[in-house]
Amino acid sequence: MFSDEDAAALYDLLNPWDTEIWPGDAFYQGMVMAASSVLDVGCGTGAMLQSARDHGHAGRLVGLDPDGAALARARRRSDIEWVQGTAAEASWRGEFELATMTGHAFQCLVTDDDVRASLLAIGAALRADGKFAFETRHPQARAWESWNPSHATDVVDASGRALRVWHEVQSVTGDVVAFSETTARPDGTVLRVDRTRLRFLDTATLDSLLASAGLEVVARYGDWHRGPVTNDSREIITIAARTDAATQ
Repeated sequence: MFSDEDAAALYDLLNPWDTEIWPGDAFYQGMVMAASSVLDVGCGTGAMLQSARDHGHAGRLVGLDPDGAALARARRRSDIEWVQGTAAEASWRGEFELATMTGHAFQCLVTDDDVRASLLAIGAALRADGKFAFETRHPQARAWESWNPSHATDVVDASGRALRVWHEVQSVTGDVVAFSETTARPDGTVLRVDRTRLRFLDTATLDSLLASAGLEVVARYGDWHRGPVTNDSREIITIAARTDAATQ
């Protein structure tokens, strides 16, 4: 058996939070450390907020995620607030200087209704001067074309178990990519298959959805060094604010 708890632990192994190695981690951690109150939407196992606390963040840190197994790992730290639920279910009002969605979590919002409901709730959670920072993979880079067994990752988990993980695309329908993640033994014996869908929004569609939820783009980057979005960009990194902020 390869349980949900095993999968959550494997996620941490495959995606370690490290600001020295990953420029995206450094980008977000800088923003988090500068904000007095932070809501991390889709926090997973909570690595970003835990790192911020370890580096001296003394303000309010809240992690929100629907995955119970991931939150169980996050809750090993009691100096951060952990809440189980989706972005659309959030009911905070004007409480956070910064909201984030890291690790391309925003792409898990597949329908326009999902996106709008989530953005409305996130916008409501922000203070009048608050910001929402998130990233999506730029569709022009067609990242899903490398999601196949030839790009498998081999790891050894905390118990000493050797594992191989790979992805396979099942379908591409419009801007939505359906794919599977397979966890197996090195000999190919399959232990677990997870399936999901991600949406690859272009900037025009993204900005229209933000506007419909009362948010506007205040900064946009095509890489983690704050370069502009270009024809070669692999990321669309967005910082948005409430459109009513000027009237507050």
